[in-house]
Amino acid sequence: MVKSMTGFGRSKLKSADHVITVEMKSVNHRFSEVQIRMPRQLMKIEDKIKKELAQYIHRGRVELFITIDGEGFIHRKLHVDWKLIEEYIQLMEEVSAKYQLAGQPELKDLLQRPDFITIEENEEENIVMERLVLEAVKQAVEHLHEMRQVEGCELKKDLIRLLASLEQRLDEVKQFAPLVVQSYRQRLERRLTELTTTPFDKDRILTETAIFAEKSDIHEECIRLHSHIQQFHQTLELTEPIGRKLDFMIQEMNREVNTMGSKANDSTISSAVVELKTTLEKMREQVQNIE
Repeated sequence: MVKSMTGFGRSKLKSADHVITVEMKSVNHRFSEVQIRMPRQLMKIEDKIKKELAQYIHRGRVELFITIDGEGFIHRKLHVDWKLIEEYIQLMEEVSAKYQLAGQPELKDLLQRPDFITIEENEEENIVMERLVLEAVKQAVEHLHEMRQVEGCELKKDLIRLLASLEQRLDEVKQFAPLVVQSYRQRLERRLTELTTTPFDKDRILTETAIFAEKSDIHEECIRLHSHIQQFHQTLELTEPIGRKLDFMIQEMNREVNTMGSKANDSTISSAVVELKTTLEKMREQVQNIE
């Protein structure tokens, strides 16, 4: 199936306390690249998000935005080590008494000790939030995938139309090519007749014509170009990503057309080559959008 590399997807999920919004867009890229912008607290599920995207997207540059409205979507609580605090105060009192020091431990002294008070996350509640985020990502990438498929169908239709134009022009070249040699021989005989009144060697004309025919023969290029066109049609029906394959095929078709142009010794064929190259350029532009 032909899929475009450009698209947009959006989803929104609501819980009792939060609203999760996921937006993503994809554009053309030679490889697969994902950029995720989301709250720092969700960084630990980044790999899971990328794995979800990889099920649908194999090529293209994707930008993903995750926003969460609501207070405290990462649930935390304070943990106080009362036993350690008691031991600390007792030690301070013993030191003060032993060395006759004035003063007692103050609250700020206790709060500045990271061992006394720590922040713990409620893993069970956080897992629920992470599941909601992953579900929102899944819905958004499915919408993106659908849009890429729809656009891919339009790209396929246009490529098939351009292929038909390519085949039509190639058929015209194949039909006209044999006449080029005949026309060359006639021009050569006519020119010799105009330049001399004495009989000229007919065998020499045949030799010159044969040399010209060999140099200007584009039969093999026409056969290979036709083969590439058929392979292009077949590749459009594959279910795997085909963008790179199609791009390579267009390069090969351009090579054959360029060779035909260099061999062409006729204005009609030269004109047809220009139109072939123009059609291939249009196809190349479309293929740049295919995954």
